[in-house]
Amino acid sequence: MLEVAFVAFWMAMALYAAATVLYAYHVATKRAALSWYATFATGAGFLLQTASIGLRSSATEGTELTGSNVLVLMAWALILVYFVLEHVIKRKVYGTLLVPSALVLMLIAQIGGLSSNVLSELTPEHAALLDNWRVGIHVALIAFANAGFLISAVSSLLYLVLERQLKARKTSKLFSRLPSLAQTDTIARRSVVWAFPAYTAGMMLGALRAIETDVQLWWADPRVVLSGLVWLAFAGYQFLRWRVGWGGRKAAYLSLAGFVLVVVLAVVARTVPSGFHIFGL
Repeated sequence: MLEVAFVAFWMAMALYAAATVLYAYHVATKRAALSWYATFATGAGFLLQTASIGLRSSATEGTELTGSNVLVLMAWALILVYFVLEHVIKRKVYGTLLVPSALVLMLIAQIGGLSSNVLSELTPEHAALLDNWRVGIHVALIAFANAGFLISAVSSLLYLVLERQLKARKTSKLFSRLPSLAQTDTIARRSVVWAFPAYTAGMMLGALRAIETDVQLWWADPRVVLSGLVWLAFAGYQFLRWRVGWGGRKAAYLSLAGFVLVVVLAVVARTVPSGFHIFGL
């Protein structure tokens, strides 16, 4: 069963790679047929990735919520959220950035090794910490929240590019195929609106699990500290948008800064061998 899961995983990556090229050509040429094939390749890749996760989970008696597997789940969540976004705004330009992002996550996971024996290498304390339904929901919420933060960052980046072209009065053919300035700002804001509560709930579940298992100095774990900084960044984003009236360029820069913290957190969580999150290595 693991062999079938492995094949499905690589076929999903191949389809995501093909979809990336097709999305890029669609944006460049605006050919409707390319758009359909890009969506089909992404959908087929998503189904194969889902099958791969399910088969691996069955073979290993549950999906292990450790390093490489978490990256695969994040890629899966990103594709799912992108499909919702594509259906809502009817724009394929986001596919040129989000689908390859999922592909990169899967490549990193493959390079890191999708081990089926990680839990057996953990200490009894760490294995007990992972063996709870709260941990699964915690990881799922964080994965979907990070997908939302990435979409907000992409929208913010598009906003800055569009604004710069408008101010310089130097628009290109590609400019007409991008979402409007107002639409990119709205997508960035709404992505954080639903991602931030998910991130907050995920953090709370993680903290509750650490408290109930009596993890010493859990609040000093590098991943917990950085998660707090990410939470503060997007809490500030929400406050400044809703209470102070920030929008446009200021909000775009803040969204990008928040996502940079998300990336730093992901790197630190898998490279710094300290704290109780070492099972993420």
